[in-house]
Amino acid sequence: MACVMDGNGRWAAQRALPRTEGHRAAEAAVIDVIEAAHTAGVEWLSLYAFSTENWRRPAAEVDVLLRLVRRAIRKHALSLHTRGIRCRFLGVTDPRIPPALARDIADLMALTRDNRRMTLTVAFDHGGRRDIVEAARSLIRDGVPAEQVTEESFARRLPHPDMPEVDLVIRTSGEQRISNFMLWQVAYAEWVFPRVLWPDFRAGHFWECLEVYRRRDRRFGAVQAPAPTGKGCR
Repeated sequence: MACVMDGNGRWAAQRALPRTEGHRAAEAAVIDVIEAAHTAGVEWLSLYAFSTENWRRPAAEVDVLLRLVRRAIRKHALSLHTRGIRCRFLGVTDPRIPPALARDIADLMALTRDNRRMTLTVAFDHGGRRDIVEAARSLIRDGVPAEQVTEESFARRLPHPDMPEVDLVIRTSGEQRISNFMLWQVAYAEWVFPRVLWPDFRAGHFWECLEVYRRRDRRFGAVQAPAPTGKGCR
């Protein structure tokens, strides 16, 4: 499962607050969704926290986002570890990431690396196109002949190649865009677009999205054969 955590700015605007207050309010939703996914038995959960395009936002807003991520890591690291959650990050390559935050990220991954009850992947400084370009460059650098490149061999060059393809993506706030998120992994994902803004998203909304997914008929491009009518059957 994956979540595109959208709507923080609009949540703040509706309350005549600075956009940064929406980012602050988002932490409660993050923790609630992690707990709900853990309870539901979800083995892989990915959260889209910060994209490569988000660096274009005002410097003051970016600075607040970076500080909030660091505070959340320090506040919740032990709790995540106690619950058996392995924490990983997708991205985190831009030199503008403060060294102190980079150290906290590395420490969190080291602390939780042997946990297996659930893998939480935080897409931070992430871009799906960049991941695909880097995978292609890796194959070229290694001199892999074009005819030997397959979907499987390409996928092994992506970050965290053990990550399974995503089954369900939840994008809050009602917006219906991919936004450069895990483009390879979401190729056949089901999408649900609840209108609730991310800071107000809670476990109940999460379970509603799971129920929507449960009712979906996933065919992966195939045509489902009609059910037998019973005529001529014994």
